[in-house]
Amino acid sequence: MSFALPSIKPKPSSPNEAILEDSTDVGVPTLLTSGLAGREIDADLHPLISSERNYHKNRDAMNMAILRNTQGMHAPLRLNMELLAVKKVGRLPFLPSSNAMHDALTGRDLEVWPEDLYNTAEFREMAGQPHAVVEKSLGIL
Repeated sequence: MSFALPSIKPKPSSPNEAILEDSTDVGVPTLLTSGLAGREIDADLHPLISSERNYHKNRDAMNMAILRNTQGMHAPLRLNMELLAVKKVGRLPFLPSSNAMHDALTGRDLEVWPEDLYNTAEFREMAGQPHAVVEKSLGIL
């Protein structure tokens, strides 16, 4: 019996074989011509990397499907309308937003992720006068 829930199994989003342009006969890239920093490999090293990148999106899709199946179509529509209204709440450009309302609606206020601990607003390097930042965002400056 299917409830039309999205799959929770990770699916690789990249092909299994990586195609290397500047490579030798055995498929090893020549670092003398391409360099270490100039080399970008599109293929993920592990299938769980793509799953972890899309964790929040997959979890939200699963929660919306469960809401639709248990409470009806109105519940996910109402939650999406509330999320859109919360995203439209603006602040002045020089004030960092905590996104507390968005976190409360999505359930992120109950979790601690690395982005919550590192690069927080008090440690960011935001230089500039508040008046200049607002004038630049309005196109006056």
